[in-house]
Amino acid sequence: MSQPDDSSPERWIDDHAGPVVRPYAMTRGRTRPSRGRFDLISLVFATPRTPPPEAGLGPEHLAIQDRCYEPLSVAEVAAYLDLPLGTVRVLLGDLLEHGLVQVQEPRPASTHTDDSVFEAVINGLRAL
Repeated sequence: MSQPDDSSPERWIDDHAGPVVRPYAMTRGRTRPSRGRFDLISLVFATPRTPPPEAGLGPEHLAIQDRCYEPLSVAEVAAYLDLPLGTVRVLLGDLLEHGLVQVQEPRPASTHTDDSVFEAVINGLRAL
């Protein structure tokens, strides 16, 4: 198998999709969202606002907004758009900053446990 010539420019091309845009190009090199935490199961839904032209949003931002008119989890957004989760979190942060999406974070797990569950388990084990 021959090695690519060092003098030829490297081309990022996918056989089926054409030129490939690397995730860091979509986020302008950012690895963390400017706003929001975005847990995997956080629900995201688009607001009816139209993005202002000066927002500088790319096609991926608009695809997220289009997809989220019905609530989706962050993991679902990443899966539907076939984008890495970290990239989706950064893009969601941009949309949140411009008021174009709303996010419903999951409720924290209760720190108090119901002792009746433990008692029922212990009683069940004793009955064996």
